[in-house]
Amino acid sequence: TATAMGHQPVFRGSAMGAEQSTLVSSEHLEVFQRNGVVCLRQVFDQKWLDLVAVGIARNLSAPSAYAQHLKAGGDTGRFFGDYCNWRRIQEFRAFVYDSPAAALAAQLMSSEKVIFYHEHLLIKEPGTQKETPWHHDQPYYPIDGWQVCSMWMPLDPVPRTTCVQFVKGSHRWGRWFVPRNFNDARNYPFKDPCERHSAGARFETVPDIAGHREDYDLLSWDLTPGDCLAFHMRTLHGALGNPSLTTSRRVLATRWVGDDARFTERPWEISPPITGGLRPGEHMACEEFPVVWPRG
Repeated sequence: TATAMGHQPVFRGSAMGAEQSTLVSSEHLEVFQRNGVVCLRQVFDQKWLDLVAVGIARNLSAPSAYAQHLKAGGDTGRFFGDYCNWRRIQEFRAFVYDSPAAALAAQLMSSEKVIFYHEHLLIKEPGTQKETPWHHDQPYYPIDGWQVCSMWMPLDPVPRTTCVQFVKGSHRWGRWFVPRNFNDARNYPFKDPCERHSAGARFETVPDIAGHREDYDLLSWDLTPGDCLAFHMRTLHGALGNPSLTTSRRVLATRWVGDDARFTERPWEISPPITGGLRPGEHMACEEFPVVWPRG
C-alpha cells in the first residue's frame, strides 16, 4: 500500500473494469508515472465538448458561493473560477458519469475503482493577465494516498504560452507544499498558530519557480479541443495569463481518486470546504464523493 509521504510505489493493476478503454497506452501510463503529467490527444469527442460548453454557460449565468472573479492590474478580462457544481448542473454530471474521463482516470491511477471528488471551472477571458500561482493540488484537499489524478480539459485552442505548465517529476520529490491563494498567491493561513511549527516538517512554501525557471524542467503543450492534460495531484504547476484579445481559455478540471485514497485532516481550511462527513483514515467513497467507475 502507498504511504502518505515520500516517494511512492508504482501501481500496475489492470483497472480496466467492464468497459475497456484504449485511449491510454502503456507509453502514456509510463509518462504519467515518470513525469507526473501526460498529454492525451483527442480523447473527448465533440459531443462532450458541446455538452460541457452548455454546462459552463449555465455556471457563468448562475455562479455558486464558491465562485471567484480575479483580476490583475490593467486586466480587461477576468480569471473566473467556480467548483462543486456538478450536482446542480446536469451537463457536468453527465460528463462525470458518462464520458471517458472516469475510465481514463482508472487506467492512469491503476485503480480498480474511481471516485469522483469535484470539478473546477477555470476561465481566463481574453485580455486576462492574472496568473495562476505555482502550487500542487493535493494539499488543498483532505486526501492522503497516491492514486490521485486531476484532468485539465480545454474547450478552446490553448497555445503553449497560455497552457498550464508543470515541473517534470515533481510529484516524486517527496515534498509537500502549503496551498496558495489564487487571488494574492499567499500561503494558506494555519488554523492554529501551534500547527505552523508541527506542520513545518511536512509542508514547505512553494519555491520561486517563476523567478528561477531555468532551474526546472517545465512541460507545457499546444492544445486543441478534445485534448486533455492528466496529472498527479502532487505535480507542481502554474499558468500565465491569457494575452489573447479574441480567444477565451475555458477549462473544466476534474479531480479523481482511487483505491488507496483516504480522508485526512489539514492544518488549514480545506478547499473545497467539503468533507462528506468522513473521518480521518476512512476511504473517500461516500455519498458526497461517489464511485463512478466501474459503471453500475
